[in-house]
Amino acid sequence: MIRPWIESGVTWFEKWLTPRRLRAQAIVLALCLWGVCAVDFATPGPFDRAGNIKFQDFLPLYVSAQLITQGRATELYNQQATADAMQTLIPPLTNREPARRVLPNPVLRNLVLPNLYGPQVGLFFVPLVRFSFPVAARVWVVASLLIFFTSVYLVWESCPALLSHFGMVAISALAFPPLFHLVVRCQLSALVLACFTAAFLAFRADSSWLAGIALGFLVFKPQFLVAIPLVFLLSHAWKPLAGLIVGSSAQLALARIYFGPTVMHAYFDTMWHMSRVIDAAELSLAPIQMHSLRSFWTLLIPWPEAGLGLYILSSIAVVVTAAAVWKSSSPLALRFSALTAAAVLVNPHLFVYDLVVLAPALLLLTDWTLTNADHPSSPTLRLLTYLAFVLPLFGPLSRWTHVQLSVPVFFVLLWMLWRNSATPSHKLATNESPVV
Repeated sequence: MIRPWIESGVTWFEKWLTPRRLRAQAIVLALCLWGVCAVDFATPGPFDRAGNIKFQDFLPLYVSAQLITQGRATELYNQQATADAMQTLIPPLTNREPARRVLPNPVLRNLVLPNLYGPQVGLFFVPLVRFSFPVAARVWVVASLLIFFTSVYLVWESCPALLSHFGMVAISALAFPPLFHLVVRCQLSALVLACFTAAFLAFRADSSWLAGIALGFLVFKPQFLVAIPLVFLLSHAWKPLAGLIVGSSAQLALARIYFGPTVMHAYFDTMWHMSRVIDAAELSLAPIQMHSLRSFWTLLIPWPEAGLGLYILSSIAVVVTAAAVWKSSSPLALRFSALTAAAVLVNPHLFVYDLVVLAPALLLLTDWTLTNADHPSSPTLRLLTYLAFVLPLFGPLSRWTHVQLSVPVFFVLLWMLWRNSATPSHKLATNESPVV
């Protein structure tokens, strides 16, 4: 009874969402997002129009680099020391500033933005310490934009069906909601996207070892490495798994050699007690900005223990499903998209700006559906790809609905990829299969 309704809905969507409408929606969305950004950041001084510190999430990165250059690396995970250092970066407010932007001193004094990154991340940003914080943040925003659009371009080049749609791809990339949040918050997620893009290109070049190393570099944001190693392990993909272990181990080993055991012990202790630090730092509305299974169940279930249990069970289902897709003979575009979806869904602490990692998967899936327009799964995959692109924009609605709509879409997308991989046309292995 339900299936005909779903099929008719997908058919209606196919007829309604024409290329012309898609282009118009992307243009309007891009103008709205970046218009809001321009208006919000047009105010002079360190605060935006809403009273938030401009490029706030870059503060811990800049302070970490600053402490390293000052020979105070042992204080990287001393929350009081980092808070004091952040305080010195924010100029005092004067009576000449408009009243609407004047924040009470306790807001600045109690600013809590803990450093949750490995010391190697602070070392990476040391060259920017020569600039003031506002200038350094803008430099990193420009670098992040270059990384994002370069990644999109490199993946686009591998999509034959999209080669004639460069303008549409460029506009869609500019209108991607996670990119807006990445820029406004001045986050680190562009480097995560670079790792995923490098891994895809290595897989495409039949170098699974290098692909694993690229994914292993994600250890600077270890929450992205919850699902990926398990998917490789269950699918017996030994080469990328070995590369991942080497890449992550090498990064941590070099950090230990440079900073010594004391700093690394402080980092691992902070990670072990991360929940305590996050609970003190994050606002109560933080879950509405998150888009993974952990936040989905936190919003939906009022009992923490039950929510945690459902997160673990659903994460197991996601990992097993992604492993089945990865082990199948499906094209690399579908298998890599499944791997990316699993990494996003199982991630225990994923904010909207981290969803920039979906950009390669969305391009690959769109290209596959256009190339295989007659495939039964193509219309549904196109609908899910469209929803995965748009729904992160509506995350704040979950404050009232208690349902983060993007997460079920990601899950159904992964399920469709599994269903597609189980069809008879994919029973025989191809050269792209990891089991060959």
